[in-house]
Amino acid sequence: MKIEALVVEQKNAPFVPETLELEGPGPGEVLVKVVASGVCHTDANTQAGDMPLPLPGVLGHEGSGIIEAVGEGVTELVIGDHVVMGWPYCGQCRNCRHGEHRYCELIGPALVGGRRFIGPDAGTTGYRRADGSELSGHFFGQSSFATYSLANASAVVKVDKDVPLELVGVLACGITTGAGAVFNTAKPGPGQSIVVFGAGAVGLAAIMAAKNTPATTVIGIDLHDNRLELATRFGATHTINSGTEDAIARIKEILGGPADYVIDCTGSVKVIESAMEVVGMLGTMILIGGAPVDARFSLDHFTTLWGQRVVGTLGGSGTSQDLIPALVDLYRQGRFPFDELVRYYEFDQIDQAFADSKSGETIKPVLRIG
Repeated sequence: MKIEALVVEQKNAPFVPETLELEGPGPGEVLVKVVASGVCHTDANTQAGDMPLPLPGVLGHEGSGIIEAVGEGVTELVIGDHVVMGWPYCGQCRNCRHGEHRYCELIGPALVGGRRFIGPDAGTTGYRRADGSELSGHFFGQSSFATYSLANASAVVKVDKDVPLELVGVLACGITTGAGAVFNTAKPGPGQSIVVFGAGAVGLAAIMAAKNTPATTVIGIDLHDNRLELATRFGATHTINSGTEDAIARIKEILGGPADYVIDCTGSVKVIESAMEVVGMLGTMILIGGAPVDARFSLDHFTTLWGQRVVGTLGGSGTSQDLIPALVDLYRQGRFPFDELVRYYEFDQIDQAFADSKSGETIKPVLRIG
């Protein structure tokens, strides 16, 4: 079938509209008519060549839409279902069997291989140009910067039809990454503290999640006062503008000592190394991402030896099937108002969406597609 897609030709090339040919769903796959797709920093990193997707290719990995067709063997989804396309996983490796789909042993090819990574069609792409030449798709198992998407049925999460479909695609990655860092990785206990560096979409989602835990001190840190105002509205008990204050000294002053959990949403090596100063004994630094793939940081060995932990989290850990429905329920209950972060753009406004995200004018851009 013919689809309209935004194609990145090579490293640092722009998103260009193009009519492509997309295969129908194979065994274990579904065809999704894309309604909307979130715009994420990971897409920008991939466009810049910091993620190893072979180019040319179709990006986008926070898609929501309606099931248009199902492949052989798919029984749990039917045409007309409303869905969010979550992270792909093999389902067979040790980590998948333990319920940690984000850490599937095939996560590299699943996310950025540009080809199907499991099933009888593994190693093939469903995307072709008008001249018959192949290009990369299946980005994060979906390539949702297009009017239609192929996804593994196992990674798709069905949502109720009364939930705003154009909104919930962002739960596929960025928003769940922040929330999952709190719910699945930190799991704070009564009276504990959480410090969040970076109050963008991911950081604000972490703060919203923290409000739904027994943590009693939640500190949001950013360079922009408007984002800190949002952090306060969404649950931060304290905020710090690191451009005008000594953030480390202020954190210690607020807490009267070290922090239990520090979540870095900046991807800045300088911030990470500085933030470790407030991680206490048995405290945890949680790295969410955003740094170039070859980034390195250093820690003081003696201090870290005293029970400090440094842990990374991909996509909020856990499974899309557990985390996305939970966040939808919290949203419906008024306890996770992530819709207030979203601003909508038309499909041909992708450059503006990225520019507004980079400048901070928009917290979470979403492209309306279908």
